[in-house]
Amino acid sequence: MRILHTMLRVGDLQRSIAFYTNVLGMKLLRTSDNPEYQYTLAFLGYGSNPDHAELELTYNYGVSSYELGTAYGHIAISAEDIYSACVAVKANGGTVTREPGPVKGGSTVIAFVTDPDGYKIELIERSFDGAGAGL
Repeated sequence: MRILHTMLRVGDLQRSIAFYTNVLGMKLLRTSDNPEYQYTLAFLGYGSNPDHAELELTYNYGVSSYELGTAYGHIAISAEDIYSACVAVKANGGTVTREPGPVKGGSTVIAFVTDPDGYKIELIERSFDGAGAGL
């Protein structure tokens, strides 16, 4: 078994696609519009299934916002240089809500950004060797 995708409901699909592609460097992999049931899906990621997990953005016609509740935590993305990644996030219009630094009680360097719908995204500094890598 493996994780294939995580789904987030969004209030403005084009705004969210712009955030994940322009700010976080993901690729728009595919879209699917379903007028009969009034929703549109967009799948994004650093690579596609089955080799990489994807992010599914779901836009339900006429819904501009959602209650995020208290159960959702965050999704995490690796960044080889978290300090440069945060500079790039800001330069591309994103919001860094926790500047890079060690996690409380540890040494792993993390930061947090927020997407246009308020979803939290953790950036974790981690070395990697190429394909499908994060920021």
